[in-house]
Amino acid sequence: MSESNIATDTAESLGLNQATVLAIVGIIIAGIVTRFIVMQIAPSVLKKIIRSENIKRKTVKDSDRALGSAAGAALAYFLTLQLIDAIQSGSDTYSMPEVVQNVLPNIFQFIIALSLVLWAFRLVDVVQDVVQMLDEDGVTDGADKTLISAVESLLRFFIIFIGAIFIADAVGFKLTSLIAGLGISGLALALAAKDTISNFFGALTVLLDKPFKVGDWVDVGNSQGEVIEINLRTTLIRTGIDTIITIPNANLVSTPVENYGKRRWRRWQTMVHFDINSDPDKVEAFRDDVLQSIQENSATMNEDSSWCRVNDISATSVDVSINLYWDVQGGADERAEKEKFLLYIMQIARGHGLEFYDNRIRQQR
Repeated sequence: MSESNIATDTAESLGLNQATVLAIVGIIIAGIVTRFIVMQIAPSVLKKIIRSENIKRKTVKDSDRALGSAAGAALAYFLTLQLIDAIQSGSDTYSMPEVVQNVLPNIFQFIIALSLVLWAFRLVDVVQDVVQMLDEDGVTDGADKTLISAVESLLRFFIIFIGAIFIADAVGFKLTSLIAGLGISGLALALAAKDTISNFFGALTVLLDKPFKVGDWVDVGNSQGEVIEINLRTTLIRTGIDTIITIPNANLVSTPVENYGKRRWRRWQTMVHFDINSDPDKVEAFRDDVLQSIQENSATMNEDSSWCRVNDISATSVDVSINLYWDVQGGADERAEKEKFLLYIMQIARGHGLEFYDNRIRQQR
């Protein structure tokens, strides 16, 4: 028996005549051709519409396959409905059992929904570029990073939620019956999803109250580190030893959060020790020069509350206490300004002929 006869017998056993089989094959071929046409056209169309190179690179990359699959499946879905409508209208040319009439459109609908979900997931990465385009200063600060993280999390959630609805409909789930079933077992599901719901509202609290933003250094309970992501369920913190701590957002509602990033200023104190034999007039001149440098430094503030005073005198040293307030945005800026200030203090001390006291050196002598 030839292969064509086997295929014909198989089709007939499924309740399909030869004309119907040819029609289905033609629909599939039309869908495949449409997919390849869209795959060729989509990149050029997107490049003309989108001006930003970063967005263009992310949207065009691999989007042609997802869009092509969705377009091809959409055409096949439409043609299949036309074929089924002709059969149900009493056509003598085509014949198709009811089970195939129910399953075949669902297959194409499933491909459409899955392709669009995959394409939408790729578009989530565009959020960062859109925010940067809308940002007037062109600098991605902590507030921008927080907005990007929040929007990306929300988009992923809605894409999964809406995509799940379409996919469930495509595979034949009756959503009305499903919702009714949820009403019966709603209490059990609510109890099972209690933590997830708490985390979701915890994320809303963080985004609305803004106790911190991405880039801030925070203390949350026993955890300390830099906030790197704020998601719908968890917040990620990178510690000082470069590990990642995952904190459920529900914990942020009931746990005190100490945010170092919201400091209006950064107080810094140090002690300078001079040899006990230092000239008092030179120590006084050093004090005045240090105070003047604090007042003239653009990285300091609260000059009236800053001081440089002789704090104590011992048998071996004269101790000078320095207190000032840094007006900087981050820890890196603070460390850089502190280094410049300390080096300048060394220059002032040398200029006045003062020697720093070190008990270790004195003991060696």
